[in-house]
Amino acid sequence: MPQRRGGRRREARAARPERDLTKWAPKTKLGRLVLAGEITTLGDAIQTGLPIREPEIVDILLPETEDEVLDVNMVQRMTDSGRRVNFVITCIVGNKDGFAGLGRARGREVGPSIRRAIDNAKLNMIEIKRGCGSWECGCGRAHSLPFRVIGSSGSVQVTLKPAPQGVGLAVGDVAKSVLKLAGITDAWGFTKGHTKTTVNYALATFEALRKTAELKVRREQTDRLKIKAGAEQVFVRKVAAAPPVPDEAVPLPEEVEVEGEDLTEVAAAPGTEEAKEE
Repeated sequence: MPQRRGGRRREARAARPERDLTKWAPKTKLGRLVLAGEITTLGDAIQTGLPIREPEIVDILLPETEDEVLDVNMVQRMTDSGRRVNFVITCIVGNKDGFAGLGRARGREVGPSIRRAIDNAKLNMIEIKRGCGSWECGCGRAHSLPFRVIGSSGSVQVTLKPAPQGVGLAVGDVAKSVLKLAGITDAWGFTKGHTKTTVNYALATFEALRKTAELKVRREQTDRLKIKAGAEQVFVRKVAAAPPVPDEAVPLPEEVEVEGEDLTEVAAAPGTEEAKEE
């Protein structure tokens, strides 16, 4: 089983999409704001309330993301022309610092399906609240969960609790991958249901992390539990300034041969001293 998971990770890295963002033409309002430089962080993009419909937005605002394939499921279907095989891919994307997304895709080939699953995960990026919510720890760092959260999907129910520094991720392998890419280093995990269903286990863990962002906390709780929303080291996109346009007209070269009279000399008017001397 570890060799199979390692192969999935290597396959995910090899299938990581590489886009030419210089040719990107945004089709949504949020994409145009990002390209114009009015929104420079992913946290600001999420707070606008506009849906993320283009994966290029995450590529620009959060270039340090990592991805991992959680599950590869083969589905067969009998048709009149024969047996058709499809692959269902589940991927997790995160920057290990407060942002994560989960996506799924289906296709006939593994490589393109992985790329689509990664793009779908980028469209589902959420901002996660972290803190030091364990009564056994008072380090003041945002290394764990600020409070207990519960997520469910199908028959699987996942309960995540804050843990003191040094415990690590005391959860299953699937939940460990999700929490690791989300930026949580210490947590207790309790599960119910059929956890061998990898997809439901991953969805339940991701739903628990989503509730950290949905729950409202007071200012006093934020200061006491050291709650931090999003990334601690914020990546700010810098837009290159356009070259200044000169207001004055472009001067013509001085040495220009002109046919006809010499336009640089002014003819002397009749009746002047210069005319008399001539």
